[in-house]
Amino acid sequence: MSRMTPFSSPLMLGFDTMEKTLERIAKGSDGYPPYNIERFPASPSQTEKLCITLAVAGFAQDDLDVSVQENQLIIRGRQADTEDREYLHRGIAARQFQRTFMLADGMHVLGAELKNGLLAIDLAKPEPERQARKIAIAVND
Repeated sequence: MSRMTPFSSPLMLGFDTMEKTLERIAKGSDGYPPYNIERFPASPSQTEKLCITLAVAGFAQDDLDVSVQENQLIIRGRQADTEDREYLHRGIAARQFQRTFMLADGMHVLGAELKNGLLAIDLAKPEPERQARKIAIAVND
């Protein structure tokens, strides 16, 4: 028996990759580090912008890596665990993470800033071009 999805409609052509992306997102992650996403509406002089802010307390600039691969924004954090310390109680673990965000076509990463334990990544969301095109009909008699 085949599985029916919203994208299996014959009217939804070419959405296979979107369905796979949604399945990958649904598998999810562990929720670490926590994050916010803010939207700044477009103005007459600027396009719409987004800001992703991750709580990365304890991570230095050299412990973090922000990259874009295909349409994915990937943020990685890696802390070195020092062996020379003796803990009486350890409630703050040296923890690694990878957080991935899918970017729509045309999204641009403007930059990233680490301040007070918060990593802010600014993105621009340009307005898509609206275009209509006439398709010629060939006659084969």
